[in-house]
Amino acid sequence: MGALDGKTVVVTGATRGIGRSLARRLSAEGARLGVCGRDETALSELKGSLETPVVTAAFDLSLETPALEFLEKVRAELGGIDILVNNAGFNPRKAPLAEVGTDEFDSIMAVNLRAPFLLMRETAREMKERGGGHVINILSTVCHSDMATMGAYTAAKEGLRALTNVFRKEVLEDGIRVTSVYPGGTDTDFRPNPRPDYMKPSSVADAVLTALTLPEDLVVHELTFRPMVENNF
Repeated sequence: MGALDGKTVVVTGATRGIGRSLARRLSAEGARLGVCGRDETALSELKGSLETPVVTAAFDLSLETPALEFLEKVRAELGGIDILVNNAGFNPRKAPLAEVGTDEFDSIMAVNLRAPFLLMRETAREMKERGGGHVINILSTVCHSDMATMGAYTAAKEGLRALTNVFRKEVLEDGIRVTSVYPGGTDTDFRPNPRPDYMKPSSVADAVLTALTLPEDLVVHELTFRPMVENNF
């Protein structure tokens, strides 16, 4: 038996990197999965590699209607959502704020802040009715370092950090656990160049899984970790 047998977990941004590794680890622990991303082919390949029931949906996470339809599809096919992992992230490039277009700024905010808000709001309603659940928001150590040329992305992640902190207090009495995860440098294709000295996506997935499977009498509020080569703290 796995540690998450019978649980239904939603993971956004599951077609690559941390999300893909996490989906595989969750499935290995017995979780039923609702996974989404933009790449339908990658989602199909992921589904074929998993061991438990899976619902997939390919769409732009910045759009409200398909995001809400995805949640409904998960509920209809897998049952109530026990765990939400807001993992999807979007940062098209590094650029000083003076060079960031308004549409680019809006798209960064839509994926990194607005979409998690929508999914948190919708899943919290059903988790409250069912007496509990767990929301994990994957943030970034950019929240701690204020890196130049990362202004829009940092602002979005900082906004999600603040939203998560408030949300944690609001749902405490409903039995909903809320965890903020701050990974440092990870070797994924989110980066333009490989970084083998950075953390493996599977290592980050293992850390998230640990936060999900700790004893029920505790909750991890914040989890920060970095590769050993990183010193921006």
